[in-house]
Amino acid sequence: MLKITGLKKSYKGFPVLTNLNMNIEKGDIYGFIGTNGCGKTTTMNIICNIIPKDEGEITFENQNTKIGFLPESPSLYGYMTGYEYLDYIGACCNYTGSITERTAEVLNLTAMTQGARRLIKGYSRGMNQRIGIAAALYANPDLLILDEPTSALDPEGRAEVMEIIKKLAAAGSTIILCTHILTDIERVANKVGILKSGQMAVEGSITEVKKQFETANAVNIKLPHTPVQTHPICNMDCVENFEIWQNGVTIYAKPGITEAEFFYTAITTLAQHKILPEAVELRRLTLEQIYIGINSGALIRSAERN
Repeated sequence: MLKITGLKKSYKGFPVLTNLNMNIEKGDIYGFIGTNGCGKTTTMNIICNIIPKDEGEITFENQNTKIGFLPESPSLYGYMTGYEYLDYIGACCNYTGSITERTAEVLNLTAMTQGARRLIKGYSRGMNQRIGIAAALYANPDLLILDEPTSALDPEGRAEVMEIIKKLAAAGSTIILCTHILTDIERVANKVGILKSGQMAVEGSITEVKKQFETANAVNIKLPHTPVQTHPICNMDCVENFEIWQNGVTIYAKPGITEAEFFYTAITTLAQHKILPEAVELRRLTLEQIYIGINSGALIRSAERN
C-alpha cells in the first residue's frame, strides 16, 4: 500500500525527519506514535503532499491512491449544518455518485445522522471529530490518515470514535492512526511504528514489538502483606533478582529458566509455605512501557543484549 524509504525533512536548517523508513500494507491499522515534535505530523503532511520532502522515496502500490486526512484540529464551517458541510465536501472532491446518498452513508457510519441537522457551531468536540472523519471518508479513500482523532475527548467520546475506527477496519480500510493514547492503539491496531529523533525506532505488529523488548521472565505476586527480603518466594533457587512493592513483589528468573517452569515453581513454593496470594501473573510489558522505555533509552532490543 505505502512504502517510505530514507525520508528527510528540515525546517530552517533544523532536521525533523532524518532517515524515516515506513511500511504499511493494505488493510493495516497502523498505530503511528512518538513524542511531540518528533515528526509525526510532518510525515503525514508529506504523505498527503501538503508539504514537500527534502529527500527520500514515497511509493504507493497504486499511483492513483486516494487519501482521506483528518488533521488534529479540523477547521469546520460553523454556520453550516452537518448535512450542508458534507454536501459541500462532496462537491469539492467532485464525487461522481449521488452526493445526497453518500452524505447519508457517511453520516450513518459515523453515527451523526441526527446531529447533522444542527449547526456545526453548536457541536461538541466529539461531534466535530465524527463530522471530520465523515469528511475524510467521503471520497472512499484507499488510505485514511487520522491525526489524534480522540484528542481532548471524554471517555464516552473516545469510545464512540474508536468504534467508528473498528467499523472501518472490519470493512477493510487501511488506516494510519496517530494518537498519544496508547491503549487505543493496542485496542484497534495490528501494526505499530514508534518514531524517535526523526527515524523509526521500531516497527511491526504489536506482538512482534513486544517480543523485541522482552525482559527476563518475571512474575508479579500480590500478597496480603508487604513482603520482606527473607520471604520464601524471593529466595527460590531460580530467582535471580526481585523488586518489592506495596503489597507485593516481582521476581525475575535466572537465565535458562523457561517461563512455564518459573511460573510453576512460584505457585508451588507459595503452596508449600501455605501462602495464599491475592494474585499471581506473568509480567508483560505494555506498549506504553515500551514507548516510554525507548524514548528514555532505558529499553534495548532483546537481540542487542545478547
